[in-house]
Amino acid sequence: MTTGQISEPARGGAAGPEPSCRSAERALQALAFDAIGNRYSAAFPAKSGQLAAGRLLLDELEPGARVLDIGCGTGDPTVRQLAAGGLRVTAVDLSDGMLALARPGVPTGAAHQPQFHRIDLDDLGTERAATAWGLPALGPAGAGSFAAATAFFSLILLPQQEIKVALGRIRTLLRPGGLLALGLVEADLDDYPMSFLGQQIRLSGFLREELTEVLAQAGFTVSVLNGRPYAPACTALPPEEQLFLHCRRTP
Repeated sequence: MTTGQISEPARGGAAGPEPSCRSAERALQALAFDAIGNRYSAAFPAKSGQLAAGRLLLDELEPGARVLDIGCGTGDPTVRQLAAGGLRVTAVDLSDGMLALARPGVPTGAAHQPQFHRIDLDDLGTERAATAWGLPALGPAGAGSFAAATAFFSLILLPQQEIKVALGRIRTLLRPGGLLALGLVEADLDDYPMSFLGQQIRLSGFLREELTEVLAQAGFTVSVLNGRPYAPACTALPPEEQLFLHCRRTP
């Protein structure tokens, strides 16, 4: 794919396994975020927790290190921050609308321009990354190729059990000792339906003690866990407790 372009699912050739019903539901959620667009950033303008998590990565990673940003949304702030810091960012999202918003925000002076791809995060680390999306570097062929991954408030769109599976697949894409920066909302919720900025979505979360155990079972150690209360700018959304975790892949 040419840097800066948005990829489409592969056409023709081996199709791979058929997408699951859950994949269809996630596609509907992607359409919801297409409709939400820039209202997401307007509702969540303060990014201090996410920026702090990004600085931890920049402090540890060598210039030019490869980072996978999972559920990049509008690219604000993580894609921009990490690219400006000299890292090679691969940003993925299932929402065409969010990817279209992310592209213009790429820092022009970055040493490495980010690459943007459309893919279902559930297909990361699997054969479907190649067969359904034309992205073999994000499937088994890309095992161990990333120095770090970020997932800020993207895994919450999966049921709890699928979050556990996704963490294991993300781990396979990281090099030994690779880093994971994670952002979630602290809540004991599993695939809970709710209205979000005028769209119907489903959200999941964990309490922090359970989350650290989930990460341990997926093959990560947690070195930093910060909880931050957050009040969205949109009064229709309730206050929440955001969790930011800095993790390392165990051998």
